[in-house]
Amino acid sequence: MLRGEYSHNIDTKGRLIIPAKFREDLGENFFITKGMEKCLYVYPENEWNLFEEKLNKLPTTTDKKARDLAHFFQGSAIEGELDKQGRTLIPSGLRTFAHLEKEVVFIGMGKRAEIWDKARWDAKNAELEENIEDIASDMEASGFSI
Repeated sequence: MLRGEYSHNIDTKGRLIIPAKFREDLGENFFITKGMEKCLYVYPENEWNLFEEKLNKLPTTTDKKARDLAHFFQGSAIEGELDKQGRTLIPSGLRTFAHLEKEVVFIGMGKRAEIWDKARWDAKNAELEENIEDIASDMEASGFSI
């Protein structure tokens, strides 16, 4: 399971060190794609395959929203490769989408990791901390309890 928060810097060539703990959980084959809220999602190969299978079952021939969802995730997906220093290249299109310039934060989300621009994550995290009681209450109404 991918858990925790790790800070790293992206270099001028777009290379980013994958945290050592995440490297173990992601394995040799992983996928990076656009994510919600202008971050990037990083999936281990098996989780990506399950996610892509769900996308492929959508009625993309007849449903524009289904097509748009597939375009968003599958159209931007790349297979991650690690170099000897444990870095992967984040293509410029994905860096631009997620506003990744220098400082980034990896967030473990269980089945996937997220890559956030540090300033954007700090703002998001502050908002979460401010509203966590209301969020938890809403989730209890959906059957989730802490």
